[in-house]
Amino acid sequence: MAEKQLGVLKALDVAKTQLYHFTAIVIAGMGFFTDAYDLFCVSLVTKLLGRLYYFNPASEKPGSLPPHVAAAVNGVALCGTLAGQLFFGWLGDKLGRKKVYGITLIMMIVCSVASGLSFGNTAKGVMTTLCFFRFWLGFGIGGDYPLSATIMSEYANKKTRGAFIAAVFAMQGVGILAGGFVALAVSSIFDKKFPSPTYAQDRILSTPPQADYIWRIIVMFGALPAALTYYWRMKMPETARYTALVAKNIKKATQDMSKNIKQATADMSKVLHTDLEVEERAEDFVKDPRQNYGLFSKEFLRRHGLHLLGTTSTWFLLDIAFYSQNLFQKDIFSAIGWIPKPATMNATHEVFRIARAQTLIALCSTVPGYWFTVAFIDIIGRFAIQPMGFFMMTVFMFAIAFPYNHWTKPENRIGFVVMYALTFFFANFGPNATTFIVPAEIFPARLWSTCHGISAAAGKAGAIIGAFGFLYAAQSQDKAKVDAGYPPGIGVKNSLIVLGVLNFIGMLFTFLVPEPKGKSLEELSGEAEVSHDEKLLYIL
Repeated sequence: MAEKQLGVLKALDVAKTQLYHFTAIVIAGMGFFTDAYDLFCVSLVTKLLGRLYYFNPASEKPGSLPPHVAAAVNGVALCGTLAGQLFFGWLGDKLGRKKVYGITLIMMIVCSVASGLSFGNTAKGVMTTLCFFRFWLGFGIGGDYPLSATIMSEYANKKTRGAFIAAVFAMQGVGILAGGFVALAVSSIFDKKFPSPTYAQDRILSTPPQADYIWRIIVMFGALPAALTYYWRMKMPETARYTALVAKNIKKATQDMSKNIKQATADMSKVLHTDLEVEERAEDFVKDPRQNYGLFSKEFLRRHGLHLLGTTSTWFLLDIAFYSQNLFQKDIFSAIGWIPKPATMNATHEVFRIARAQTLIALCSTVPGYWFTVAFIDIIGRFAIQPMGFFMMTVFMFAIAFPYNHWTKPENRIGFVVMYALTFFFANFGPNATTFIVPAEIFPARLWSTCHGISAAAGKAGAIIGAFGFLYAAQSQDKAKVDAGYPPGIGVKNSLIVLGVLNFIGMLFTFLVPEPKGKSLEELSGEAEVSHDEKLLYIL
């Protein structure tokens, strides 16, 4: 088998890192910034929503969202994201990356604003419309996963491709930070303008009517970065690999392919600021028809079946653990005094304290983990980082779980915070980044977006299990100690042991995934391999 690759694709693979690469990172990364902001900002205001809409003046505790409402508010966006990853992943391979990229961004802008304008002043009305718009917000966010990863992968050179895709994903950490900073700023401003007593001092006045604007402003702010990015997304040309290898290639017409090669070369000449000449004849690159196998074919199963199993299983297992780590946030934050008891704060102070705690965790562990991956992924490779991250997450989860009672004592709270931060660090300097990167590299061009969407959707299925299944599982075995509205569970300690085991299994499934470091995308997918005799036979 001889290896053959279009000149324009070779030029992209060996291109020096230049301004356009960083522009593409910012354009694609701002989508992920918005994704993370929109998905995680709601956790900053759920306590406030409870105080506003589920207030009971006879209760000694401030109002809180009932379990089914909390699950809906937090989970409906994840469900929408899962559906969007599957749908837009498939659509990105059918219509092109650029066309679908704009659709997802418009959805994110419109639904971010609409989420903050949830209608009515009754609990049922506000929560119903909030959940409706957050589902469609998640649907748009879901599309951004496969498209951002695929576009960055197809633009990058093979030497630094991993770092470029990781940098796009690292904007997720910046988005989480931005959510914290916006919440801190908004709550501080409202606290100055509308001071109020604590809940213990005055149950009614502790939540001023103006506090209803706080959560709306925080939620709607996510539309701003997405809106600022839209123009530049629409100015980006279609990727050369999609234009040359996928677009109008269903009929295998050499005339169409010649036109596509010329178009791809012209687009990339502008991008790379280099005159690229079209030296190839389309006839030299007409594919063996057996190379055009579909997702549900035996040929795909033979070539990439284990790869897809590896990318879906590792992302699924990782997200169960990653989204479950908030199980013991309240224990840590309460133990170290970052979040006092709710009755000792007013509604505005509670938003501020929660935002401050989550921002500090993000600054100390989440964001550094992302950028460690950017720095080292093209040096030590994806295959080294992913199992290392899974293994270290296993170690630290077990280190927290088995002596759990020891860590919850006030005198051991510093060790508790360190252990907690390290699990986040090695999730991000590990499988949380690599499970996003690898599916954008190892599949055929015509199925990249689809396969990445399937892998990402498997991850979101794990996130739903982690965020909500374990929310119930982590409840105390003692009925007297469970949170209001929840049944008894297996306890935080046993939940953490289960999560540690899942991390270890994720490490084992990593061995199904190949190492993409330093290889061209066509080499990884097998698309560059064309038998000379088969090619001539097909042309004739």
